[in-house]
Amino acid sequence: MTHGPGTLAETQLVTGAGPCSVFAVETRSAWRLAETALSVARDAARILLAGYRSRPAATEKARWDLVTEFDVKSERRIRELLLRETPEVAIVAEEGGGTASGLTWFVDPLDGTMNFVHGHPFFCVSIGAMEGGKPVAGAVVAPVLGVEWWGGPGLGAFRNGSACHVSDTATLEHALLATGFPPDRVTAPGNNFASFEAVQKRAQGVRRDGSAALDCCFVADGTFDGYWERALHAWDVAAGAAIALGGGARLTSFDGGAPDLSAGHLVLTNGRIHEELRAVVNG
Repeated sequence: MTHGPGTLAETQLVTGAGPCSVFAVETRSAWRLAETALSVARDAARILLAGYRSRPAATEKARWDLVTEFDVKSERRIRELLLRETPEVAIVAEEGGGTASGLTWFVDPLDGTMNFVHGHPFFCVSIGAMEGGKPVAGAVVAPVLGVEWWGGPGLGAFRNGSACHVSDTATLEHALLATGFPPDRVTAPGNNFASFEAVQKRAQGVRRDGSAALDCCFVADGTFDGYWERALHAWDVAAGAAIALGGGARLTSFDGGAPDLSAGHLVLTNGRIHEELRAVVNG
């Protein structure tokens, strides 16, 4: 895997955002959270890499919602490391659950399990911190792609050690977008099909990667100009949303208000196409 600096402290020195900057104590604490998330995600990513293209057995939590032994092993390792490094921070993770309390880690130990099971390279480890429902810091590591992102609001966004930011695409017709669909795509009223068709007719292109965390990070680094999805969980997007906000993205609910990441209906863009995309997905 290609890695950036060994620690965020090294990145801080490069970008001028080190301990001697005018950043508040809270921001320096967020740097520590981002650094912890990156280190732990790298460790867990090695577990996933060991199982890649092994065609692991998968159990259906629900139709089209899979879990493997590697999801479980990754989460176990993440919990162990986070409890050691930040015992004061609560943990909520996809497989083992948990209760949010103040500053909380939201963990997806293997985002893109369906891809992983079939040997597709688009999967990652996603670890994000939120407080009061707002993303604070996070890291996403995609071991087969050889890419890692980290950052947060006020921290900036980084891809493999270099600062990154959202695109400057100004219109939907020139935009490359991403979206996804809930596990229950047959009976769920919010299956996103109508919005997908509407946006596909207006945008330059729409991609479905199968990983909400990666979609958010691709907005953060300018690969995608925007992303929308329904019925997500906070662990799907806590890290990616923090990184995207650090890269200059705009994040709202479908109605344009503050997003509730636990409800999972969100629109994330470079800001310039935000209202145009929101109007189309609201139909």
